[in-house]
Amino acid sequence: MTDVLVKQIKNKRLALAAGLLFSLLAPALAFADEAPKLSAGDTAWMLTSTALVLFMTIPGLSLFYAGMVRSKNALSVLMQCFAITALVTILWAVYAYSIAFGGDGPYWGGLSKAFLAGVGVDTLSGTIPETVFMTFQMTFAIITPALIVGAFAERMKFSAMLVFTALWLTFVYAPIAHWVWGGDGWLGGKGILDFAGGTVVHINAGIAGLVAAIMVGRRKGYPGTPMMPHNLTYTIVGAGMLWVGWFGFNAGSELAADGTAGMAMAVTQIATAAAALAWMLTEWMLHGKPSVLGIASGAVAGLVAITPASGTAGPMGAIAIGLASGVGCFIGATRLKRALGYDDSLDAFGVHGIGGIIGALLTGVFAAPSLGGAGLGVESGGIAAQVGVQALGVAATLVYTGVVTFVILFILKVTIGLRVSDEEETEGLDISQHDERAYNL
Repeated sequence: MTDVLVKQIKNKRLALAAGLLFSLLAPALAFADEAPKLSAGDTAWMLTSTALVLFMTIPGLSLFYAGMVRSKNALSVLMQCFAITALVTILWAVYAYSIAFGGDGPYWGGLSKAFLAGVGVDTLSGTIPETVFMTFQMTFAIITPALIVGAFAERMKFSAMLVFTALWLTFVYAPIAHWVWGGDGWLGGKGILDFAGGTVVHINAGIAGLVAAIMVGRRKGYPGTPMMPHNLTYTIVGAGMLWVGWFGFNAGSELAADGTAGMAMAVTQIATAAAALAWMLTEWMLHGKPSVLGIASGAVAGLVAITPASGTAGPMGAIAIGLASGVGCFIGATRLKRALGYDDSLDAFGVHGIGGIIGALLTGVFAAPSLGGAGLGVESGGIAAQVGVQALGVAATLVYTGVVTFVILFILKVTIGLRVSDEEETEGLDISQHDERAYNL
């Protein structure tokens, strides 16, 4: 463009001045072109995704869990999920969003965005309003501690559950979210691939659930007394809601309405179907009949496992991840639990912990372009190096979450207590904790 101006302007001094002015303005003009602009399409998709992810907790997860407990505890599970939604919303707005996304430190985001300071109508996060990004991430923070409810269902005091949720959000969820997604978080800096929360959400909730199940102790009568799900209709409806809502969870994590979001939606559907069939067929072969609870659990296992890989795996990788998670989570939720003797009531660890680990590790394999993936996160070293980074993220989450969760629960156990009395447990948490019944027959 400068050469054209020089030819058109005969006066050499004017040409020199024009060229100098253009060279000075060019960086500013380029910066203006690159500055983030609000995208109505991206914003509309993210508003929809945020609603879908909230839909996963209430009513999706609430019904999924409520159907699996005994009738005398159905309301207690619904109440716990609902109360967690309200509590985490306030804590996220007051300080937890800032810890996760407020700064660029490797381990801690700081409090610069406490009380949502600086988050206004016109502030952007990429091409969407920061208010939308903040609320989208809030829905992730809501569902993660709600998943843990499945591990200690039917026996934890409601008051202890509330305090545990607040402390766990503060000292476990928000820091790990920052490690992976918070700008300069140390795991993100090492190139970990966790598109929508394999480590941050599922391994995190799974290992916390395992620790909680052990610390709170077995349900009265377990394993000798049959404790059958009271309403599998609720469970299959809840699983269907989770499946639909998960499109917001995974495809929404692109934070844009583009091709990556489209592929994330496709692989989410494919992996879920593969896992549901894998669990069903494994159960059918080993027990003689396929169960509704089995196929629903298998679908959730596939949803969990594809979560970290949804932005990088291709369709064939999704099938492999789904098949592996369907079989692996079946073994974890049945054989492993029985062998070790812990009472993970609704298989929070068996599905979310084991499914998250399978998905996180296989993300490092099926992100490879040679296997149909979108690319690895590490610059060199190939699949082996990426799997190594994924394993580091898994190990760090397991150790940190396990230790901090134990400390939180131990403090609560020796102060306010974790568990209801034997009489209250026999009566049921609906009456003993809330003075209500799910069914008045």
